[in-house]
Amino acid sequence: MELTLAHSPDADDAFMFFALAQEKINTGGYSFMHVLKDIETLNQAAMEGIYDISAISFHAYPYVAGNYLLLSCGASVGDGYGPLVVVPAGAPEGAEPATVAVPGELTTAHLVLKLWRPGVKTVVLPFDRIGEVVSAGRVEGGLLIHEGQLTYVREGLKKIVDLGAWWKKETGLPLPLGGNVLHRRHAGRAAEINRLLREAIAWALTHREEGLRYALSFARGLDAEEADCFVGMYVNAWTLDLGETGRRAAAELLQRGYRAGIIRTEPRLDWVVG
Repeated sequence: MELTLAHSPDADDAFMFFALAQEKINTGGYSFMHVLKDIETLNQAAMEGIYDISAISFHAYPYVAGNYLLLSCGASVGDGYGPLVVVPAGAPEGAEPATVAVPGELTTAHLVLKLWRPGVKTVVLPFDRIGEVVSAGRVEGGLLIHEGQLTYVREGLKKIVDLGAWWKKETGLPLPLGGNVLHRRHAGRAAEINRLLREAIAWALTHREEGLRYALSFARGLDAEEADCFVGMYVNAWTLDLGETGRRAAAELLQRGYRAGIIRTEPRLDWVVG
């Protein structure tokens, strides 16, 4: 059976799914057609139920729960770190931007930004243009995800807050940013597919050097050392299995968003565990 597997074209997702893309493990009769799209495009596609398996932002899940189950493996979690709010390096110390460029309204980064500063104005830009636009002074501040969390200084930017660190201080919990979902039409195979994806992630983690060589071709603007760091930030034990703490963190995040009026649909998380 062929399944579409949609994920972001960045180093951590490339590393995560390396064993499937390069056929390193026995997939038990499943084959995977990899579809590479930015995370906000994947969030929107999930609203229509387009792909069999997809990476999405946790923020998006309440809007796609009718189509998808949440898998307990494959999550990207910031444990005390996460998306960064940045301003030009020359901005006055302590000044907070009134307007922030964000990589998509349904990104988890955007949700946490609004929890941190409810009144901040936002403008949506492609995630890979935010740094340059802020550095040029065309927007007061930017919300950086992906590799921008490691490269912002050389782009002429400075950090005013790490939203993952803020979340950890507020709640004592890690920040679940992105997860994998499985279309409900495959509900009867959900546990089997979840285990297969976990096996692929485990293979990459135990063959790290080989996986990193593959992932480096997806590492926009990162050298080998930075790519290794970035992959380590977001493909780790949390990715193998969120566990009770990770699932509780996701529920807390979405409930806070709902209570704040940011999320318009009451969150109901339907997990595939095992």
